[in-house]
Amino acid sequence: MTDAPRTLPRSPYWGVPVARAIPFIVTAFVITFSSNHSSQVGLLAYGVFAIVSGVIVGALSWRTIRERSVRVNFLIQGISSVVFGALALAFNSGGLGFFLFCATMNSAICGFLELYAGLRNTKNPAARDWAVVGGLTVVFALVLIFFPTDPVFAVGMFGAYAAVIGLFLVIAGLSLRWGTHTAPVTRTGNPRSGKAS
Repeated sequence: MTDAPRTLPRSPYWGVPVARAIPFIVTAFVITFSSNHSSQVGLLAYGVFAIVSGVIVGALSWRTIRERSVRVNFLIQGISSVVFGALALAFNSGGLGFFLFCATMNSAICGFLELYAGLRNTKNPAARDWAVVGGLTVVFALVLIFFPTDPVFAVGMFGAYAAVIGLFLVIAGLSLRWGTHTAPVTRTGNPRSGKAS
């Protein structure tokens, strides 16, 4: 009797989290090294980040995820990010209130959708990463809603969130690239053996 686990082919999806990490990391660096944490700078940074991130999520997920329902989920996230990013750029002088509106609404929508995708599709190797990113994004939205904020705090929190998610996505993508995924074990041979009497 032999148990022969078979290694599954690497999914092309591993590049999606790595690509998603780029706008997060760039945004974190920009905010960290900027001395101006005004709401106008926050709206500008958030607008560019959300549009780039939305295009990456929508386009790459649609090409690399097999399950149609999950592809639609991430496409909606991409569209939401592009819409709120465009609003942030179009109304760049909208002040702290508008920054909080764009950041919390988009984070709530994308966070809950990604958290749902992770919890609903547990057989997907990326499901745990989706759940973690979605959960952290929801937490970021809740922090902006419930904690007293000023522009420095709000924009600084956005930078910290971007740094954490960016680092996590890099690790998640590389784990999917180099991790070991095996197919279900196939049992061969006769499990019952004995001497005839």
